[in-house]
Amino acid sequence: MSSATRGYPPIGEHGVVGDLYTVALVGMDGSIDFLCLPHFDSPSVFAALVDAERGGRFQIAPLLECAARKQLYLPDTNVLLTRFLDAHGVAEVSDFMPVEDAGLAHNLVRRAKTVRGEVRFQMRCDPRFDYGRATHTVERRSDTEVLFIGRSGDGELVLRLRSSVPMRVENGAAMAEFTLGADASAWFVLEVVMTQEASPSARPDYQSEAFKQTVNFWRGWVARSTYRGRWREMVNRSALTLKLLTSRQYGSIVAAPTFGLPETIGGGRNWDYRYTWIRDSSFTLYGLMRLGYTDEAAAFMRWVLARCHELEPDGSLQIMYGLDGRHALREEVLPHLEGYMGSSPVRIGNAAYENLQLDIYGELLDSVYLYDKYASPIGYDAWTSIVRLIDWVCANWRQPDEGIWEVRGGRREFLYSRVLCWVAIDRAIRLATKRSFPAPLARWYDARDTIYHDVFTRYWDPTRGAFMQHVGATTLDASALLMPLVRFVSPTDPRWVSTLRAIERELVSDSLVYRYRLAGGFSDGLTGEEGTFSMCSFWYVECLSRMGDLHKARFVFEKMLGYANHLGLYGEELGPQAQHLGNFPQAFTHLALISAAFDLDRRLSAAGHAG
Repeated sequence: MSSATRGYPPIGEHGVVGDLYTVALVGMDGSIDFLCLPHFDSPSVFAALVDAERGGRFQIAPLLECAARKQLYLPDTNVLLTRFLDAHGVAEVSDFMPVEDAGLAHNLVRRAKTVRGEVRFQMRCDPRFDYGRATHTVERRSDTEVLFIGRSGDGELVLRLRSSVPMRVENGAAMAEFTLGADASAWFVLEVVMTQEASPSARPDYQSEAFKQTVNFWRGWVARSTYRGRWREMVNRSALTLKLLTSRQYGSIVAAPTFGLPETIGGGRNWDYRYTWIRDSSFTLYGLMRLGYTDEAAAFMRWVLARCHELEPDGSLQIMYGLDGRHALREEVLPHLEGYMGSSPVRIGNAAYENLQLDIYGELLDSVYLYDKYASPIGYDAWTSIVRLIDWVCANWRQPDEGIWEVRGGRREFLYSRVLCWVAIDRAIRLATKRSFPAPLARWYDARDTIYHDVFTRYWDPTRGAFMQHVGATTLDASALLMPLVRFVSPTDPRWVSTLRAIERELVSDSLVYRYRLAGGFSDGLTGEEGTFSMCSFWYVECLSRMGDLHKARFVFEKMLGYANHLGLYGEELGPQAQHLGNFPQAFTHLALISAAFDLDRRLSAAGHAG
């Protein structure tokens, strides 16, 4: 085994736990391989997934050499159980982050338990502060309490590790070995020290009470879902995952809780997804409202509308923001980290925030329209910002841009960007007419209809019988699958059906969908290959469902469910052996799953299929 692959478990062999401020990835070996504290976009303290030697990890594992490993969530919760099954004993490690304590401290609670036999455990807590760049000191306060003090240019972060078994300190890490008989357990709490607040974990009954509160929180949250259709367990798991990726403080949702995980092993397509994309807004609002989560939808809508009040001087909008709404997301490389299985460079920040992506205006206005229609009417201030924004779209829709996929190979006149500019103006017109808002409707109607004719003339290739990726292209793009989903074209329009068949021939491999092919003169400006995009596969399912091909849609959907990891989670992409690639888990994929399940279930029931 090469040094580049040693110590890296498959990305998909992880579960996630969180407190609505941050998320930890837990491997099937009992190791916390990724965690940023105290927030999603804070520097990492454990990042073994992007550097097995320098990243840091927190592992609790039984000494059972031949144990089979299993992971499951306690039903309807985000409390994770990792099991080790061996002829000589059965052990469990349970992990959760208390949601109710998150305002006081950010706690990771871990419990080791022997179910059968007598099992020896090892614990190693080895944090590496500031993405592994900062030094830290360790203070051993007692046999069962250790402080880790990390210092960097951004200040000081202090972590407290409490345990029910004695610990020692070695080379900046806390270590412990202990033996547990049947039904015996040991606990560990890793806590961000908040100097102005009392420590919640100091209470003698903290672990058991925090466990009960956390289980009750998640089960109470799932009980609010109004979805009663097919595949409810997978839909609920997607909803629970989306909730984990939601900022309780701001209402925004991270695209994924990780950075630097590769889209192909050894390649350079390694990005930081710990931010909120305007692109995802309409899909997020649609998914949350379809499941009955109106409070979450309202919180996210408030965040979105706040960005509308921060338009650039010319009336334009950024494509993405920090969770707190900050604008600058400076991208930098971490050269001291080798990357997952040697996949470098590892990047933090994201330079795409400076991109021009015209599709975001359609996604934004679609989300505002859906919220106004199904949740709560928007107000005067929001409408005045929208008028300014739509006027900008009317003046700039012809510009080439980087497109939905944020290509780095030069701007083009992308099909999807054109279609979503049409969506932006169309939804603004609908809002204005429905709510009698003042608006320059004549100019908007003219721009909307001009875009419509432009798409059907300049993007349609009669010899291929398909809408092309961009003006002058000979290539297709999976983002075209959204054309009927945003109601630009009927799902049974002959031109659309012909386009779908072309996509099936060129981009669909079994049930898996590539977002585009690097051929026909198209380059995205990046090196290396990439896998299939799972969210595109769920878009494909919904296209089939909407056009009435229900048997095929159901077959493809069931296949896609089979590609989820052992816990029902999805990364951004799937590799040639169906391995999960890219940042993990990805919100957009779970949103696409919810949307496809909702539409397909409704149409199957209407057609008389058994539930």
